Parts: sequence; structure tokens; C-alpha cells
Amino acid sequence: MDTGSKMTARLMLAVGGAVLGSLQFGYNTGVINAPQKVIEDFYNRTWLYRYDEPISPATLTTLWSLSVAIFSVGGMIGSFSVGLFVNRFGRRNSMLMSNILAFLSAILMGFSKMALSFEMLILGRFIIGLYSGLTTGFVPMYVGEVSPTALRGALGTFHQLGIVLGILIAQVFGLDLIMGNDSLWPLLLGFIFVPALLQCIILPFAPESPRFLLINRNEENKAKSVLKKLRGTTDVSSDLQEMKEESRQMMREKKVTIMELFRSPMYRQPILIAIVLQLSQQLSGINAVFYYSTSIFEKSGVEQPVYATIGSGVVNTAFTVVSLFVVERAGRRTLHLIGLAGMAGCAVLMTIALTLLDQMPWMSYLSIVAIFGFVAFFEIGPGPIPWFIVAELFSQGPRPAAFAVAGLSNWTSNFIVGMGFQYIAQLCGSYVFIIFTVLLVLFFIFTYFKVPETKGRTFDEIASGFRQGGASQSDKTPDEFHSLGADSQV
Repeated sequence: MDTGSKMTARLMLAVGGAVLGSLQFGYNTGVINAPQKVIEDFYNRTWLYRYDEPISPATLTTLWSLSVAIFSVGGMIGSFSVGLFVNRFGRRNSMLMSNILAFLSAILMGFSKMALSFEMLILGRFIIGLYSGLTTGFVPMYVGEVSPTALRGALGTFHQLGIVLGILIAQVFGLDLIMGNDSLWPLLLGFIFVPALLQCIILPFAPESPRFLLINRNEENKAKSVLKKLRGTTDVSSDLQEMKEESRQMMREKKVTIMELFRSPMYRQPILIAIVLQLSQQLSGINAVFYYSTSIFEKSGVEQPVYATIGSGVVNTAFTVVSLFVVERAGRRTLHLIGLAGMAGCAVLMTIALTLLDQMPWMSYLSIVAIFGFVAFFEIGPGPIPWFIVAELFSQGPRPAAFAVAGLSNWTSNFIVGMGFQYIAQLCGSYVFIIFTVLLVLFFIFTYFKVPETKGRTFDEIASGFRQGGASQSDKTPDEFHSLGADSQV
């Protein structure tokens, strides 16, 4: 059997333990929506208890918006701090340490009702945002570095699978009959204690990244021992050779700062790709679709629209699994293009359906099909691919800085969509998806002309493709750029 593509127990443990962090990120993204009414009641009761008067609608809206948006603010700060941890403490140890934030957040949010303090809830949301921001850097980096080249794409998709599973669990737990009610919502928010504890139990048995051990710490024997366990074979010479080559390349490069990523012609193209791919995920309209889905399901006569919304969460998860199986066959670039094109088509269908809904009630069924299609295409391309392709576009030296910039781009655009979508939806009505269609088409054009295929190529082969192009990369045709490093395809 080809050991380069073998899934060993130790590799499964390492990836599974890391992806619990992704699940936390997804859970905390989705958990706040379902119990909105009961938490707003809690805010009102707390205000009444303190000031002997009901809370004003404007103050309540501000407090609620802050409770939701503060998560993204924490995420921005966390994602930008990734580099401070991973090179100092290692990838695995950084993930372990970040659980302190998850425990602290769980305590603050879980006891906020008992303490009659909405400030505790808001602070808890900020802290779990910090944790999630760090996670969006730690997990894809660690998974990318422990995975063999032949499995890197499939295992990289597990980060997105963890996120969508977390969102789905939050949607189910948030049902009124489970934990989304007046008595149990603190438990719903404090549930993050469980995956944090699980990760603290599992990760000590997972190895540190062999790339970190060899390239950052120069501990070749440790790296070799870890590789043997991860690959399930005694012959790890090809992996070691690849890392040593990358290490030699790093020694020729000076330490890469965030500013250097933008100044150096060598890094300018890959960092632009990393940023635009992150924007293509958040500005695709996926959050808008989830926002709109419940009201569309209501219009179409679905008695329990919340269950239909959970249905879209199931589609979300199912197509992430599909992506996991096809990413190594079809390639990253191809799947991203298919995803963007499919989403644009579904966005047009959704606009037509929403516009004609009042004249033709059956259009609501077309809008449901469009929603499920939109979600499915998102998970084929723009959902999973931007996260792990960042690890593939950069060698070990600039990778932490690149993750910080990519993470900040993702969280910032997430924050902008979260804060601005409701206002744009009020202005544009059913035509709001035309904006996302235009953006999706622009992202498609960029991906077609600028993004290389990274499937089956080592980190150094991909990085050397950009080095060969350097400042003159823009002179290359798309086909030439697509095949950079093709002479060394695995």
C-alpha cells in the first residue's frame, strides 16, 4: 500500500483532536440565533431589576447586536495573534493553551443568568471569539502539516466539516424543546465546556507538527519519530527530504513579517490569492441565505420553518462530506470554480423566486430548491477550500503571517456582512442577492485567472511556482500559471 496516502490511527487522532476546535467555532457561530427571544427577555428582566423600568427597544437592539457582533471582533483579534503562539509554543501546544479561553467563556456565559449580568454574556462571547479566531489559524495549519501530501486536501476539508457540524449541533440544541428555552439557554451557551474538555484529553496523545519540530526547532530525531507514527511506516525519508528542502529554502529567506508579505514580489501574488479566497467565502452571501431561509420557508407554508432551516444545515454538512471525497480527485481550483458558478446560478434563481413570490405562490418551492442548491455549492468550493489552501500556498517561513492576514480578512468580512446585511436587505428587498451574484462572478473570474492548482504538489513545489514567477507572474497566461511546477507533479 502507498504509505503516502495511508490513514493511520495516530493521524486520525491528531486530526480529530484538532478539529474539535473547528466544531467550537461552528457551534458558537450558530448558537446565538435560536434563543434570541429568550435572551432578549433575560436582558429586559435584568434591566428592569436594576433600573425599575423596562429596557427601551433601541437599547435592546444595541445590546443584542453587540452580543452577536462582539464574537467577530474577538475573532479578528484572535486570528491576527496566531503567529505569536505557533512559532513559540508549537502548533499542538497552542491549541491546548487556547482552551483556557473556552473554559473561561463557558463559565461567564453559563452563569450570566444566575448573576443577572448581560455583561458576563457579552464578555463571554468576546472571549470565545478570541478562541475561535486563534482556532481558524491553528487547526488548518496543524492539519496541513501533519497530513501526507496525498491526503492533505481531504483532511484539510475536515476543518470545514467541523465548522458545519458545530453549526448543525447548535441549531438542534437550540430548539425550544431541547435547550433553546428560558430555563436551559445558559447551558446551551456554556456547552462549549464539553468539546474544550474533550480536546484537552485527546491532544496530549497527538504529536506535535513534524514540520515545526524539524524546521523551527531543528529536532530531526523527534520529527522522524513523529513521522513514523503518523505515516505508519519506518521509511519516512521522502517526507524528511521534503521538509529539509523547505528548511534550506527558509534559511535563504529572511524572517517574513506581515508587511513583507505585501512588499515582496515573491509573496504578493499568493497573499492576494489567500485574501480574495477568504473574501469569496464570506461575501458569497451564505450568511444572508441562512438569514433569509426561515422567512422563505414560512412563506412557502412550512409549518415549522425552524426544522427546514435545520434541513439546510443537514445539506450543509452532507455536501462538506462530498467535498471531502472529491477534493483530491477534482482539485482545489476546479471545485472552487464549480462552487462559485453554482452559487451564482442559485442566487439568480433566488432573486427571480423572491421577486415573483406574491404573484406566483409556487415560486416559494423554487426558492427552497435555490437555497438548498446555494448551500450545497458553497460546501463544494468556497466553504472548505479557502481555509486549507492558505497552508498550501506558503512555505514554513511566511505561513504563520499568511494565516494571520487570511484569518483577519475572513473575520473582518464576516463582521461587515453580519453588521451590514440587514440594512442592505431593507434597502434592496428581494434584489439583495443580485449584489452577491455580481461578487460571485468577480470571484469566479479572479479564481480562473489567478489561482493555481495545488492538488498533489508539495508545499515547496507550490511556493517555488510563485518564486519562478516572482514579480513577472502577471505576465503569464492562465494556463502557464496553472501548470507552474507541473514538472514535479506527485
